[in-house]
Amino acid sequence: MAQLNFGGTVENVVTRAEFPLSKALGILKDETIAIIGYGVQGPGQALNLKDNGFNVIIGQRKESKTWDKAIADGWVPGETLFEIEEACAKATIIQYLLSDAGQITLWDTIKKHLTPGKALYFSHGFGITFTERTNIIPPKDVDVILVAPKGSGTSLRRLFLEGKGLNSSYAIYQDATGNAFDRVVALGIGVGSGYLFETTFKREVYSDLTGERGTLMGAIQGIFAAQYQVLRDNGHTPSEAFNETVEELTQSLMPLVAENGMDWMYANCSTTAQRGALDWWKKFRDASLPVFQDLYSEVKCGNEAQRSIDLNSQDDYRVKLDAELKELRESEMWRTGVTVRELRPERNK
Repeated sequence: MAQLNFGGTVENVVTRAEFPLSKALGILKDETIAIIGYGVQGPGQALNLKDNGFNVIIGQRKESKTWDKAIADGWVPGETLFEIEEACAKATIIQYLLSDAGQITLWDTIKKHLTPGKALYFSHGFGITFTERTNIIPPKDVDVILVAPKGSGTSLRRLFLEGKGLNSSYAIYQDATGNAFDRVVALGIGVGSGYLFETTFKREVYSDLTGERGTLMGAIQGIFAAQYQVLRDNGHTPSEAFNETVEELTQSLMPLVAENGMDWMYANCSTTAQRGALDWWKKFRDASLPVFQDLYSEVKCGNEAQRSIDLNSQDDYRVKLDAELKELRESEMWRTGVTVRELRPERNK
């Protein structure tokens, strides 16, 4: 583990150079990893672990869409694909990758298979941080660890196949065996992390819920919608409004930010663009700062967690979710996006 200076703050990080895949495989050579849940994170983490040479099995309900998806991905019933309880019984490491609501529902089933010395792995600190709301309380004689890739399981898998990595945080909530650090870092390397940075379950969930509701998803959609509406209200065509709001950002500017930072992106734009961005960014910061402060407060006090538990546990949750996603999908802005994407040169080769 190395200590690196980030903006004046020293953090603990683990890189693939100091903790290579060969070391990770050696540490987990006698372990059986059961992936419980094959939805958002499950496929990417499971397939990356398998391709990296780890002993992986899947635990999933039979006759479900995700069971069929697992088979389509190459997992074999009775060999690497099992019912949830059978997979948990076989495993020494249980990767609990169901949705937060799903984890609450299935907890009593999982808990009885957490025999001494096993490891319980999360990719989200929700269940442990808000334990008074989830009732997820692990036995004291198992390791409780976390690896949280900073992106979707789809991105984790895509970058792995490209020979790249997606950065992840790691945390140890409970070290019952004395080997929790080696286990969690080996798993982090195994799932395809670029580098691993240390956190806690609580910090992970607070930052994750804030990010999802903020710049990663909620805020960016709100900003897109507001700018698109202003442009349309002032007579700009859908194509022009979408290109200036979304397409140029995602296809041209964000890759420059990812490459070398915001100043690099500014330096590669016109002087007129630079001047305007430098004049206006603090106004946007000052306008949005109270919203983010309110958001973080709602996350920290548990209100956002409780809202997720209440709504995502309802029987008609999926129906309501589909209706909300349909509203986004059928808005003029994102219908325009479908057409614009079809016109990209790579789609027309």
